Amino acid sequence: MRSIITPTRVRHSVFLVSTSFLLSNAGIAASVDQVMNENNAANKTAEQSQRQIDSLSEQTEKLFNEYKVVTKELDGLQVYNQQLERQIENQQQEMQSINQSIDKVTVIERQIVPLMLRMIDGLEQFVKLDVPFQQEERDERIANLKQLMERSEVSVAEEFRKILEAYQIENEYGRTIEAYRGNLDIAGNEREVDFLRIGRVSLLYQTDDARYSGIWDKASGQWTPLSEQYRSAIRDGIRIARKEMAPNLLKLPVPSAEAAQ
Repeated sequence: MRSIITPTRVRHSVFLVSTSFLLSNAGIAASVDQVMNENNAANKTAEQSQRQIDSLSEQTEKLFNEYKVVTKELDGLQVYNQQLERQIENQQQEMQSINQSIDKVTVIERQIVPLMLRMIDGLEQFVKLDVPFQQEERDERIANLKQLMERSEVSVAEEFRKILEAYQIENEYGRTIEAYRGNLDIAGNEREVDFLRIGRVSLLYQTDDARYSGIWDKASGQWTPLSEQYRSAIRDGIRIARKEMAPNLLKLPVPSAEAAQ
């Protein structure tokens, strides 16, 4: 039996088809939106993750650079410490050497101090027995040496230098001539006179008016008057010693060898 589709049935069929198509399109649209939303969410998540990765990468690079700087500084400190260790070791060796030298110096000081005291005593005796020129100055020099030996803050080297200096000054007296002022008792009266020292050979004097002249007699330990024949020679000798006159030959008295002994 053949089926016959009437117009009414056709309309219902079309409606059903249309409705089904619309429902189908709506479902597809919903699925697309969901997919888009999920894709957007995934993109945002990916962007956040990328930003975190970038941030971590920057931090890692920064930390790595800091690590390299610290490592370089550490290497430098190690080299510096090694240098310091070598310096400290050298200083310790130097200190040990210095301590040994100090010990030696202490021994030398114990030996040299008595020697210096004997040298001062010997110089004092020499001055007492010598021709009495510049007596006050020479006695004061010896007294200063004795005081110097009692001062704890003065080094042994400085004390020894001063003693040698005093010996050198005394030695120079024997090779020079000198004129200086001083007081002398003449015939019971103290008068100011000019002294003339010729090395250690002769010590003479003359008053300002040239009336009195004399020579030191080492044998008797006294001053001996001189005759007028030496007046001009003594006066010229005084002027030569003061560089007021050119050097010249002078006829001056000299103690005999027996007197000097």
